[in-house]
Amino acid sequence: MILVTGASGTIGSRLVERLRAEGEHTVAAGRRPAALAERFPGVLARELDALRPETLPAALDGVRVLYYFIHSMEPGADSFDARDRAAALNVARSARTAGVERIVYLGGLGDQGETLSRHLSSRHETGSVLAEEGPPLVELRAAMVVGAESVSFRMLSDLVHRLPAMIVPRWVETRSQPIAIADVVSYLSASRVIPLAEQHIVIEIGGADALSYRQMIETLAHLEGRRRLLVGVPLLTPRLSSLWCGLTTSVSASVARPLILGMTHETIVRDDAAARRFPEIRPLGFEEALRRALEGE
Repeated sequence: MILVTGASGTIGSRLVERLRAEGEHTVAAGRRPAALAERFPGVLARELDALRPETLPAALDGVRVLYYFIHSMEPGADSFDARDRAAALNVARSARTAGVERIVYLGGLGDQGETLSRHLSSRHETGSVLAEEGPPLVELRAAMVVGAESVSFRMLSDLVHRLPAMIVPRWVETRSQPIAIADVVSYLSASRVIPLAEQHIVIEIGGADALSYRQMIETLAHLEGRRRLLVGVPLLTPRLSSLWCGLTTSVSASVARPLILGMTHETIVRDDAAARRFPEIRPLGFEEALRRALEGE
Protein backbone atom coordinates (compact mmCIF):
# COMPACT_ATOMS: atom_id res chain seq x y z
CA MET A 1 0.00 0.00 0.00
CA ILE A 2 1.39 3.39 -1.05
CA LEU A 3 0.11 6.57 0.59
CA VAL A 4 0.37 10.00 -1.03
CA THR A 5 0.01 12.97 1.30
CA GLY A 6 -1.08 16.27 -0.18
CA ALA A 7 -2.98 14.30 -2.82
CA SER A 8 -5.07 17.32 -3.79
CA GLY A 9 -1.97 19.33 -4.72
CA THR A 10 -0.37 19.83 -8.11
CA ILE A 11 2.27 17.11 -7.79
CA GLY A 12 0.47 14.81 -5.37
CA SER A 13 -2.58 14.51 -7.63
CA ARG A 14 -0.45 13.63 -10.66
CA LEU A 15 1.46 11.02 -8.68
CA VAL A 16 -1.79 9.39 -7.52
CA GLU A 17 -2.85 9.06 -11.15
CA ARG A 18 0.58 7.68 -12.12
CA LEU A 19 0.64 5.07 -9.35
CA ARG A 20 -2.92 4.02 -10.11
CA ALA A 21 -2.04 3.61 -13.80
CA GLU A 22 0.91 1.43 -12.76
CA GLY A 23 -1.41 -0.87 -10.81
CA GLU A 24 -0.28 0.12 -7.31
CA HIS A 25 -2.62 -0.06 -4.30
CA THR A 26 -2.70 3.70 -3.75
CA VAL A 27 -4.11 5.75 -0.88
CA ALA A 28 -4.88 9.46 -1.38
CA ALA A 29 -4.52 11.27 1.94
CA GLY A 30 -5.41 14.80 3.00
CA ARG A 31 -7.53 16.90 5.29
CA ARG A 32 -10.69 16.43 3.14
CA PRO A 33 -10.93 12.72 2.29
CA ALA A 34 -14.46 13.04 0.86
CA ALA A 35 -13.20 15.46 -1.79
CA LEU A 36 -10.31 13.10 -2.60
CA ALA A 37 -12.65 10.12 -2.95
CA GLU A 38 -14.75 12.14 -5.41
CA ARG A 39 -11.67 13.28 -7.35
CA PHE A 40 -10.06 9.82 -7.57
CA PRO A 41 -12.84 7.22 -8.04
CA GLY A 42 -11.66 3.78 -7.04
CA VAL A 43 -8.75 5.09 -4.96
CA LEU A 44 -8.89 4.66 -1.19
CA ALA A 45 -9.04 8.07 0.53
CA ARG A 46 -8.03 8.66 4.14
CA GLU A 47 -7.99 11.68 6.40
CA LEU A 48 -4.49 12.85 7.30
CA ASP A 49 -3.69 16.16 8.97
CA ALA A 50 -0.01 16.32 9.90
CA LEU A 51 -0.70 18.94 12.59
CA ARG A 52 -3.35 16.72 14.20
CA PRO A 53 -1.39 13.65 15.34
CA GLU A 54 -4.58 11.79 16.25
CA THR A 55 -5.39 11.39 12.53
CA LEU A 56 -2.10 9.66 11.70
CA PRO A 57 -2.34 6.06 13.05
CA ALA A 58 -5.46 5.22 11.03
CA ALA A 59 -4.11 7.00 7.94
CA LEU A 60 -0.85 5.02 8.03
CA ASP A 61 -2.30 1.61 8.82
CA GLY A 62 -0.89 -0.99 6.39
CA VAL A 63 1.17 1.58 4.45
CA ARG A 64 4.53 0.44 3.03
CA VAL A 65 5.66 3.62 1.21
CA LEU A 66 4.72 7.19 2.13
CA TYR A 67 5.09 10.18 -0.19
CA TYR A 68 5.52 13.42 1.71
CA PHE A 69 4.22 16.59 0.00
CA ILE A 70 3.22 18.61 3.04
CA HIS A 71 4.23 22.25 3.42
CA SER A 72 2.75 25.35 5.03
CA MET A 73 3.78 28.00 2.50
CA GLU A 74 0.28 29.39 2.10
CA PRO A 75 -1.08 32.97 1.99
CA GLY A 76 -0.73 34.47 5.47
CA ALA A 77 1.31 31.55 6.87
CA ASP A 78 4.14 33.61 8.40
CA SER A 79 5.37 30.80 10.65
CA PHE A 80 5.51 28.24 7.84
CA ASP A 81 8.91 26.89 8.90
CA ALA A 82 7.76 26.09 12.45
CA ARG A 83 4.62 24.44 11.10
CA ASP A 84 6.67 22.44 8.59
CA ARG A 85 8.98 21.23 11.35
CA ALA A 86 6.07 20.13 13.56
CA ALA A 87 4.31 18.39 10.65
CA ALA A 88 7.44 16.47 9.64
CA LEU A 89 8.10 15.39 13.23
CA ASN A 90 4.55 14.10 13.71
CA VAL A 91 4.47 12.16 10.45
CA ALA A 92 7.99 10.73 10.80
CA ARG A 93 7.39 9.34 14.28
CA SER A 94 3.98 7.95 13.38
CA ALA A 95 5.39 6.35 10.21
CA ARG A 96 8.13 4.61 12.16
CA THR A 97 5.62 3.31 14.71
CA ALA A 98 3.31 2.12 11.91
CA GLY A 99 6.09 0.14 10.23
CA VAL A 100 6.30 2.23 7.06
CA GLU A 101 9.34 1.00 5.11
CA ARG A 102 10.33 4.25 3.40
CA ILE A 103 9.36 7.89 2.92
CA VAL A 104 9.87 9.69 -0.39
CA TYR A 105 10.07 13.48 -0.01
CA LEU A 106 10.33 16.28 -2.56
CA GLY A 107 12.48 19.13 -1.23
CA GLY A 108 14.35 22.06 -2.76
CA LEU A 109 17.73 22.48 -4.41
CA GLY A 110 20.32 24.73 -2.78
CA ASP A 111 23.88 24.42 -1.48
CA GLN A 112 23.77 23.74 2.25
CA GLY A 113 27.17 25.42 2.53
CA GLU A 114 25.49 28.76 1.80
CA THR A 115 23.22 30.87 3.99
CA LEU A 116 20.00 29.79 2.33
CA SER A 117 16.68 31.60 2.29
CA ARG A 118 14.14 30.77 4.97
CA HIS A 119 12.10 28.80 2.45
CA LEU A 120 15.01 26.63 1.20
CA SER A 121 16.33 26.16 4.75
CA SER A 122 12.91 24.91 5.82
CA ARG A 123 12.81 22.48 2.87
CA HIS A 124 16.19 21.04 3.92
CA GLU A 125 15.23 20.94 7.59
CA THR A 126 12.06 19.01 6.76
CA GLY A 127 14.18 16.36 5.05
CA SER A 128 16.49 16.13 8.04
CA VAL A 129 13.61 15.73 10.51
CA LEU A 130 11.96 13.03 8.39
CA ALA A 131 15.24 11.09 8.14
CA GLU A 132 16.21 11.45 11.81
CA GLU A 133 12.82 10.61 13.30
CA GLY A 134 11.25 8.27 10.77
CA PRO A 135 11.89 5.35 8.37
CA PRO A 136 14.60 5.50 5.67
CA LEU A 137 14.16 8.56 3.47
CA VAL A 138 14.66 9.21 -0.24
CA GLU A 139 14.85 12.99 -0.59
CA LEU A 140 14.59 14.41 -4.10
CA ARG A 141 15.61 18.06 -4.42
CA ALA A 142 14.33 20.21 -7.28
CA ALA A 143 14.18 23.87 -8.30
CA MET A 144 11.21 25.36 -10.18
CA VAL A 145 8.67 22.76 -11.29
CA VAL A 146 7.27 23.69 -14.70
CA GLY A 147 3.62 22.68 -14.89
CA ALA A 148 0.39 24.48 -15.74
CA GLU A 149 -0.80 24.49 -12.11
CA SER A 150 2.49 25.12 -10.28
CA VAL A 151 2.81 28.42 -8.40
CA SER A 152 6.28 29.15 -9.80
CA PHE A 153 5.12 28.68 -13.39
CA ARG A 154 1.98 30.76 -12.78
CA MET A 155 4.07 33.66 -11.51
CA LEU A 156 6.40 33.46 -14.52
CA SER A 157 3.48 33.19 -16.96
CA ASP A 158 1.59 36.11 -15.42
CA LEU A 159 4.65 38.37 -15.65
CA VAL A 160 5.03 37.63 -19.35
CA HIS A 161 1.32 37.92 -20.12
CA ARG A 162 0.56 41.09 -18.17
CA LEU A 163 3.65 43.30 -18.41
CA PRO A 164 5.11 44.51 -21.74
CA ALA A 165 8.02 46.01 -19.79
CA MET A 166 9.31 45.38 -16.28
CA ILE A 167 11.99 46.58 -13.91
CA VAL A 168 13.86 43.53 -12.70
CA PRO A 169 16.18 43.07 -9.70
CA ARG A 170 19.62 41.53 -9.56
CA TRP A 171 18.32 38.08 -8.63
CA VAL A 172 16.89 37.51 -12.12
CA GLU A 173 20.46 36.76 -13.29
CA THR A 174 20.88 33.87 -10.81
CA ARG A 175 20.97 30.46 -12.47
CA SER A 176 18.42 27.76 -11.78
CA GLN A 177 17.56 24.37 -13.28
CA PRO A 178 13.77 24.16 -13.77
CA ILE A 179 12.24 20.74 -14.33
CA ALA A 180 9.08 19.59 -16.12
CA ILE A 181 6.38 18.30 -13.80
CA ALA A 182 6.18 15.05 -15.79
CA ASP A 183 9.87 14.39 -15.07
CA VAL A 184 9.37 15.11 -11.36
CA VAL A 185 6.55 12.56 -11.25
CA SER A 186 8.75 10.01 -13.05
CA TYR A 187 11.55 10.46 -10.49
CA LEU A 188 9.07 10.21 -7.61
CA SER A 189 7.49 7.06 -8.98
CA ALA A 190 10.86 5.38 -9.51
CA SER A 191 12.04 6.34 -6.00
CA ARG A 192 9.69 3.85 -4.38
CA VAL A 193 11.83 0.90 -5.53
CA ILE A 194 15.47 2.05 -5.53
CA PRO A 195 17.75 0.19 -3.06
CA LEU A 196 18.09 1.77 0.37
CA ALA A 197 21.67 1.37 1.53
CA GLU A 198 21.48 4.19 4.08
CA GLN A 199 18.97 6.06 6.22
CA HIS A 200 18.95 9.28 4.19
CA ILE A 201 19.52 9.39 0.42
CA VAL A 202 19.59 12.86 -1.21
CA ILE A 203 19.20 13.02 -5.00
CA GLU A 204 19.26 16.33 -6.86
CA ILE A 205 17.01 16.45 -9.93
CA GLY A 206 16.70 19.07 -12.65
CA GLY A 207 15.79 19.63 -16.27
CA ALA A 208 18.25 19.55 -19.15
CA ASP A 209 18.95 23.32 -19.02
CA ALA A 210 20.43 25.65 -16.41
CA LEU A 211 19.40 29.25 -17.04
CA SER A 212 18.59 32.54 -15.32
CA TYR A 213 15.11 33.82 -14.50
CA ARG A 214 15.66 36.52 -17.12
CA GLN A 215 16.26 33.80 -19.71
CA MET A 216 13.12 32.02 -18.55
CA ILE A 217 11.05 35.17 -19.08
CA GLU A 218 12.61 35.74 -22.48
CA THR A 219 12.08 32.10 -23.55
CA LEU A 220 8.40 32.12 -22.61
CA ALA A 221 7.87 35.49 -24.32
CA HIS A 222 9.53 34.16 -27.47
CA LEU A 223 7.33 31.04 -27.49
CA GLU A 224 4.24 33.21 -27.32
CA GLY A 225 5.42 35.69 -29.93
CA ARG A 226 5.73 38.55 -27.44
CA ARG A 227 8.50 41.08 -26.93
CA ARG A 228 9.31 42.10 -23.39
CA LEU A 229 11.59 44.91 -22.20
CA LEU A 230 13.56 44.01 -19.06
CA VAL A 231 15.36 46.85 -17.27
CA GLY A 232 17.72 45.75 -14.49
CA VAL A 233 18.15 47.78 -11.29
CA PRO A 234 20.48 46.97 -8.39
CA LEU A 235 18.34 48.05 -5.42
CA LEU A 236 15.03 46.23 -5.82
CA THR A 237 14.89 44.04 -2.69
CA PRO A 238 13.20 40.63 -2.50
CA ARG A 239 10.54 42.19 -0.26
CA LEU A 240 9.71 44.87 -2.82
CA SER A 241 9.86 42.26 -5.58
CA SER A 242 7.31 40.10 -3.76
CA LEU A 243 4.96 43.06 -3.24
CA TRP A 244 5.30 43.86 -6.94
CA CYS A 245 4.51 40.24 -7.88
CA GLY A 246 1.52 40.34 -5.54
CA LEU A 247 0.16 43.32 -7.46
CA THR A 248 0.94 42.13 -10.98
CA THR A 249 0.41 38.35 -10.83
CA SER A 250 -2.15 35.89 -9.44
CA VAL A 251 0.37 34.82 -6.75
CA SER A 252 -0.03 36.56 -3.39
CA ALA A 253 2.90 38.56 -2.01
CA SER A 254 3.14 36.27 1.04
CA VAL A 255 3.67 33.23 -1.22
CA ALA A 256 5.82 35.08 -3.77
CA ARG A 257 8.27 36.34 -1.15
CA PRO A 258 9.74 32.96 -0.03
CA LEU A 259 9.89 31.86 -3.68
CA ILE A 260 11.78 35.02 -4.66
CA LEU A 261 14.13 34.75 -1.68
CA GLY A 262 14.91 31.22 -2.89
CA MET A 263 15.78 32.63 -6.32
CA THR A 264 18.58 34.70 -4.85
CA HIS A 265 20.54 31.43 -4.52
CA GLU A 266 21.80 29.34 -7.41
CA THR A 267 19.69 26.19 -7.56
CA ILE A 268 21.33 23.77 -9.98
CA VAL A 269 22.17 20.06 -9.89
CA ARG A 270 25.77 19.56 -8.74
CA ASP A 271 26.26 15.80 -9.17
CA ASP A 272 25.19 12.91 -11.41
CA ALA A 273 23.35 10.86 -8.77
CA ALA A 274 20.00 11.16 -10.60
CA ALA A 275 21.52 9.99 -13.90
CA ARG A 276 23.20 7.04 -12.18
CA ARG A 277 20.16 5.92 -10.19
CA PHE A 278 17.52 6.66 -12.85
CA PRO A 279 19.25 6.16 -16.24
CA GLU A 280 15.89 5.57 -17.94
CA ILE A 281 14.71 9.14 -17.18
CA ARG A 282 15.87 11.77 -19.68
CA PRO A 283 14.69 15.17 -18.40
CA LEU A 284 13.20 17.63 -20.86
CA GLY A 285 14.78 20.97 -21.73
CA PHE A 286 13.18 24.18 -20.47
CA GLU A 287 11.55 25.17 -23.77
CA GLU A 288 9.83 21.81 -24.21
CA ALA A 289 8.72 21.87 -20.56
CA LEU A 290 7.19 25.30 -21.21
CA ARG A 291 5.39 24.06 -24.32
CA ARG A 292 3.80 21.24 -22.36
CA ALA A 293 2.81 23.57 -19.51
CA LEU A 294 1.20 25.99 -21.96
CA GLU A 295 -0.74 23.12 -23.53
CA GLY A 296 -1.89 22.19 -20.03
CA GLU A 297 -3.20 25.71 -19.51
